[in-house]
Amino acid sequence: MGNVLSDEKKQQVLALGRLGWPLRRIEEATGVRRETSSRYLRAAGIAVRPPRKWGHAKAAKEAITDPGGGEESNPAKEVITDSAPSSWPRGTRSPIASACEPYRDLIEDALGRGRNVKAIWQDLVTEHGFAARYASVQRFARKLHGARVAEACGVIVTKPGEEGQVDYGDGPMVRHPETGQYRRMRLFVMTLGYSRKSVRLLTWRSSAKIWSELHEKAFRRLGGAPRTTVLDNLREGVLGPDVYDPRLNPLYRDVLAHYGAVALPCRVRDPDRKGKVESGIGHTQKMLKGLRFESAEDAQRHLDRWDERWADTRIHGTTKRQVAAMFAEEKPLLAPLPIEPFRYYRYGQRTVHLDGHVEIEGAYYSAPPGHIGRTLFVQYDERRVRLLDPKTHELLREHLPQAPGRRLTREEDKPKSTPLSTVQLLTRARVAGKHIGALAAEIHRHDGETGVRGILGLLSLAKKHGPFAVDDASAMALSVGVANYRFVRRYLDRRPAPQLSLRQVDPLIRDLTHYRDIIRNLTQETE
Repeated sequence: MGNVLSDEKKQQVLALGRLGWPLRRIEEATGVRRETSSRYLRAAGIAVRPPRKWGHAKAAKEAITDPGGGEESNPAKEVITDSAPSSWPRGTRSPIASACEPYRDLIEDALGRGRNVKAIWQDLVTEHGFAARYASVQRFARKLHGARVAEACGVIVTKPGEEGQVDYGDGPMVRHPETGQYRRMRLFVMTLGYSRKSVRLLTWRSSAKIWSELHEKAFRRLGGAPRTTVLDNLREGVLGPDVYDPRLNPLYRDVLAHYGAVALPCRVRDPDRKGKVESGIGHTQKMLKGLRFESAEDAQRHLDRWDERWADTRIHGTTKRQVAAMFAEEKPLLAPLPIEPFRYYRYGQRTVHLDGHVEIEGAYYSAPPGHIGRTLFVQYDERRVRLLDPKTHELLREHLPQAPGRRLTREEDKPKSTPLSTVQLLTRARVAGKHIGALAAEIHRHDGETGVRGILGLLSLAKKHGPFAVDDASAMALSVGVANYRFVRRYLDRRPAPQLSLRQVDPLIRDLTHYRDIIRNLTQETE
């Protein structure tokens, strides 16, 4: 007896045979030879599908005679063979051969690089003048690699102008302008929920500002903005994921509000809520797979051409309508664009120091009284500096930007009396040294609460250089009439070499004088 199959292999062969698979395909799928599979199938009573053979003619059908006469009313049909007749002109394609056969190597290479069938057909039409339809390439690719089983999915129906979905995906390989190496760019896609019109943009990196700028560019390209933007919980858009009360990135939230839109984050690990943009990203990635570009501009131009030629003119599989035609209906219902673009700002958190100021870009701005030690939200750009309440986001103060090192204090922010913390700080300065305390008092008298930083600087210098050296430098600052922390710091930094202060030298001189007297007395007694 021949090969004996295990029960698992036997059941596989029998199941594929019941599906009507030919022996050659069963061999490719299971690894069982055709002779062995044929024997098991016949033993189970399953018909074996015979392979097609070239050159073997089908049997001619019998002639149909007229029952009333002896002559044939319908002569027997001619013998039909699988081979092409010799009367066909040389150089022409056989009716039973695929139009994709001359491009077999190109199609196999593209499939090997992961490109999808639609992109392959588009490349053949654009670059090689392919005249056949997409179904021809689809059938040819199915013969090469088999058919895929489609999965069922739900469809979310939205009104025109109601919703847009956004997400990032992997872009093409592009030569980086700085390193000269090929790197993968990021692909930003915004898809309208009604028409499936998509805007595709490329970027090298991402941040809250870049994420917001990509939205703004997409709105400008669409000629309007949808009322709702559905996104993932990525950090550029959502700082704190929550189903009921998500904490949005303030810059992203303000950009959407400028264009009349609101953000609607998905549930965590629930990308099906924005399946339209996910499908658009997958569609674009398959088209870009295996392609390389020398610059980001070339890659963006290729995307724009593909959008205009293929993506916008296609008949969508769900709506059964052309994307461009549906977008023409949706565009008038989008929110109109504002006249001016959004003015971008930077944001962060700052702590109010003892002098009642916060530090932003090296400059100091006053906060309302009662906020010392608290953390405030700040927004700043080239025109304004804003201090916001961390809980209510209420505007507390708005200042004009200052140069680094400058200080801006409102009159209502100055304290009416010396705070207890400042009194304690002045006491510490007096304990550190007589002249240090005098200089600290002079700084406070001249600058008020804004001079607290200078007093803290004096105490910091006392820890670094010692109280005696700082006390001498403070005495020098008072003698020349400069009540300034910077003078003391520069004086200490520019000293030629470390040396003893007068306070340190006096005890040594007294000790040396005492020892000298003792030695003189001992010498006299010896003599």
